[in-house]
Amino acid sequence: MNVIDLEHGLIGCYGIVGGSIAGALGAGLTAKREGGVSAAFFGDGAVNHGYFHECLNMAKVLSLPVVFVCENNFYGEFTPMATVTAGGDIAARARGYDVPSAVVDGNDLWAVHAAASRAVARARGGDGPTLLECQTYRHYGHSKSDPAPYRPKEEVERWMARDPLKIARARLMHEGVSEAQITAVEQATSTLIDQAVENARAAPYPDPAFEAAAEFSS
Repeated sequence: MNVIDLEHGLIGCYGIVGGSIAGALGAGLTAKREGGVSAAFFGDGAVNHGYFHECLNMAKVLSLPVVFVCENNFYGEFTPMATVTAGGDIAARARGYDVPSAVVDGNDLWAVHAAASRAVARARGGDGPTLLECQTYRHYGHSKSDPAPYRPKEEVERWMARDPLKIARARLMHEGVSEAQITAVEQATSTLIDQAVENARAAPYPDPAFEAAAEFSS
């Protein structure tokens, strides 16, 4: 996390829960002047923090082109979302701020693309923010040290059967893409990832004296 790539519009991730929401709001101020769109990605645990409510309110008041995307995997680290989130419906919270919202199958690429396209079109058209609640699931624990014993086995198995890659593969084959074509893309992608890992391991550590960040501190 904490990756920043300003050239491609990635202003960074945040260790603070909900921090990305406020970051995207600030970027939305610039986006409104320049004709762009800002997007915030955050988990279900963030919707119970002040950032969420304050930023939805301000985005609506200022009619900012921001798409708020809640990746609801139903667990805030180790805590079931339903036990700490009043009402249980995250998307519905946007109604209090008169912000359009939608619940989306976060494991369906086509459903997410369609919902995101509508939200971005609204933003570009000057109609302000949208909240998308993309319901998905964490296949493994919160971190490599978390075996996730708090999740029921049948729940995990049900969601694993709805792996986004499995859903996408089935959809593509239904639309006429051959299994050989899909396998070729998977293999090429796997090779690309392996090469990236090897390059990263072989790369020298950065010299702070020549890093761009040093220019801002000098």
